[in-house]
Amino acid sequence: MSRKPRMVMIVVSALAATSQAVAAPGNRTNLVLIMTDDQGAWSMGCYGNPEARTPVLDKMAAGGVRMTRAFATTPVCSPSRATYFTGRIPSQHGIHDWIKHENMGPRARYCLPREKQISEVLAEAGYVCGLSGKWHLGDSLHARAGYTFWYAMPQGGSQYNDAEMIWQEKVVKTQGYVTDRITDKAIEFLNANRERPFFLNVQYNAPHSPYTGQPKELVDLFADVAFASIPKLPLHPWASSGLTRIHNQREPLEQYFAACSGVDRAVGRLLAELDRLGLTRDTLVVYTSDQGFCTGHHGFWGKGNGTNPRNAYDTSLQMPMIFSHPGLLPAGTTVGAMVSAYDFMPTVLDYLGVKPPADRNLPGRSFAPMLRGERQPDWPDAVFGEYGQLRFIRTADHKYVHRANGGPFELYDLAKDPDETNNLVDRPEHRKLRNALRKRMFDWFEQYADSGADPVGQEYIRPDDR
Repeated sequence: MSRKPRMVMIVVSALAATSQAVAAPGNRTNLVLIMTDDQGAWSMGCYGNPEARTPVLDKMAAGGVRMTRAFATTPVCSPSRATYFTGRIPSQHGIHDWIKHENMGPRARYCLPREKQISEVLAEAGYVCGLSGKWHLGDSLHARAGYTFWYAMPQGGSQYNDAEMIWQEKVVKTQGYVTDRITDKAIEFLNANRERPFFLNVQYNAPHSPYTGQPKELVDLFADVAFASIPKLPLHPWASSGLTRIHNQREPLEQYFAACSGVDRAVGRLLAELDRLGLTRDTLVVYTSDQGFCTGHHGFWGKGNGTNPRNAYDTSLQMPMIFSHPGLLPAGTTVGAMVSAYDFMPTVLDYLGVKPPADRNLPGRSFAPMLRGERQPDWPDAVFGEYGQLRFIRTADHKYVHRANGGPFELYDLAKDPDETNNLVDRPEHRKLRNALRKRMFDWFEQYADSGADPVGQEYIRPDDR
């Protein structure tokens, strides 16, 4: 079967733009990845929201490359993060939903034992790797995947003040705002490893729930904001019960926006420290989120599991994606090609001049040339994704959503209906398009899904395409 094109998010360094060989240690580009939790692209000023207060990130985007259509492969945290870090989809790496019981305690286990994460690849290439923040891939207590600096969140979420964290394989109680404590440890890592090539993975839990506990000075930024950027809609008929109580409420919106501003402030500290240490020109900085989020969009709060059945709305999938490497990436550039989380590892490794792991049947490819301002005329015109029994294909103008347990199925004309309100799947005039997208989606998953990790397997019966 021919390999179908795909979508990617990527970064490229001038040192390693075209070479596949590992550079000499003294010439390597460092990598700082900053990832938030549940942050939709819509929540930032540089993505067009006039009510956001994200001046640091807006400036970072103005001085770097901003992807305008970057999508998660799965609209929920653990499987999405696993795809970012392995380059493989859930039906390959085997994590299909957020990890609940395997983080700590007697049931704790590392959930990617057969995979190779980007941190492991970079560690083998001579990088020192540090994690500060959320992990959520199983067995949080012990350093994994090539990391030697391990300041990890015990569970998948956290309270925002006086939170528990893991340091040197012990649970410790922090004081104050957890976004600041994660930043403190990240800065400690930078100072300890400034003379070595490094990968620093900074994982904030903000703006994830709970929607309480943000510092007053951040909440006060939104005292006079009308939140006109957030749609006020009736409750979605599929809305999950967990967050329905806060639908169309002002206070959780203040907390969500304030949490995003707290991260923005923290990123300012990180960038200032890189500059103080003389590392800015030697370091690629990537800012993104694990997936998108809805705070009233479509009539619910949440992401893919914010509805039952699960959803694949663009607002649940689309995340911010900014690449910054002053002097080496073109400033103020936007890239409109659709890219996916499964392209992150191939792209970043390409940028750093490090070979990806062999024999992994990676669905993604590097769009590093586009980051440098080059054309990639053969770039894929679709992204694909999954969440349990749900699978989808999204092209520039259309999206088809398939549920292997019998539906409902969805088809949207995104050019005419960007808010995905008019389901065309049963319209006779759209049958040919529906069947073509459906076949392409099936073919793509047949090419990449592994039978041992595919939750659909033989039950994934193709419906009648007549």
